[in-house]
Amino acid sequence: MSQLNREAPWDAFDPQAYVEHNYKTVIQEDREIVSIVRAHFADHFRTRPDRPARGIDVGAGANLYPAFTMLPWCDEITLLDRSPRNELYLRAQQQSYDPGWDAFWELLCADAAYASLPGGPRKRFSEVTRVRRGDLFALRDRREHWSVGTMFFVAESLSTSRDEFQEAVECFLLALTPGAPFAAAFMEHSSGYDVGATHFPACNVGEEEIEAAIAVDAVGISMFRVGQPDAVRPGYTSMIVACGFRGTGR
Repeated sequence: MSQLNREAPWDAFDPQAYVEHNYKTVIQEDREIVSIVRAHFADHFRTRPDRPARGIDVGAGANLYPAFTMLPWCDEITLLDRSPRNELYLRAQQQSYDPGWDAFWELLCADAAYASLPGGPRKRFSEVTRVRRGDLFALRDRREHWSVGTMFFVAESLSTSRDEFQEAVECFLLALTPGAPFAAAFMEHSSGYDVGATHFPACNVGEEEIEAAIAVDAVGISMFRVGQPDAVRPGYTSMIVACGFRGTGR
């Protein structure tokens, strides 16, 4: 049964159940993803130490480590999510995030830029993050606003619609300034997912469809296949991580 983003039960999204299932411990897939994104951002920003960036994590939900990957480089990071319960979770974490997230930060500290972050990650996270409730499709009105961005498990996980998947990728990329580095992660061939007792829709897309959607507005794209089918939950074939740079074509 098809389901559009506006029809999904976002008010019922349970962030505590989501964290308990997905991020209670660090799994191998997260280790790989962190390593990929850490290298992408560190390699880019190491040559631009005098240019603090404005970052955004689109669909931040109950996952802090995408924002962690941007901490050394940003003087402001927008955490955008449309679920009111996710907004409350993020605001609570903003004050002093739960100890369980420390293990994810430790993975980033393999790079000196993270390990030597002035004041440490908790202080930095509290100072630079800005929690905003909003629909990612509204980013079409904030074109070229952010200079680095992440979007993890969002575009394919908001509806069953291929058109909405492609629009979500487009809105994310066009909200970045030309040349901005980005990292995005996707569940390949997802059949939907449960958070607590509530089911949420997903769009069935493969690596080729994901890369094609990104390539419209991006350059220098690197694609990575992470993990085995159904390793985290039933109903997907792999995780796909895409890193690249916002293009200048439109």
